[in-house]
Amino acid sequence: MQYLPFLLMFVVIYFFMILPQQKKLKKEKEFESSLKVGDKIITKSGIHGKIAELAETTVVIETMSGKLKMERSSISSEMTISLNKKAEVAKK
Repeated sequence: MQYLPFLLMFVVIYFFMILPQQKKLKKEKEFESSLKVGDKIITKSGIHGKIAELAETTVVIETMSGKLKMERSSISSEMTISLNKKAEVAKK
């Protein structure tokens, strides 16, 4: 009975901190695997570009000033999705 508060605290931490983080990581991995050549993207550091080449863990981004080689994980899924939604709205 004395361990009940600790158990309850762990359950609360799991549902409010650990589970949402796992869902976010899964969503990011799905986004990274769905990237293809020609996609317009934004990196987490704010660089805008278009994907020129894809490798297993890296990506070559074509920007206005040249090409950059970066890790796939450096691409921001939230900002890239937002950018592509704005582009779709502008086309309509």
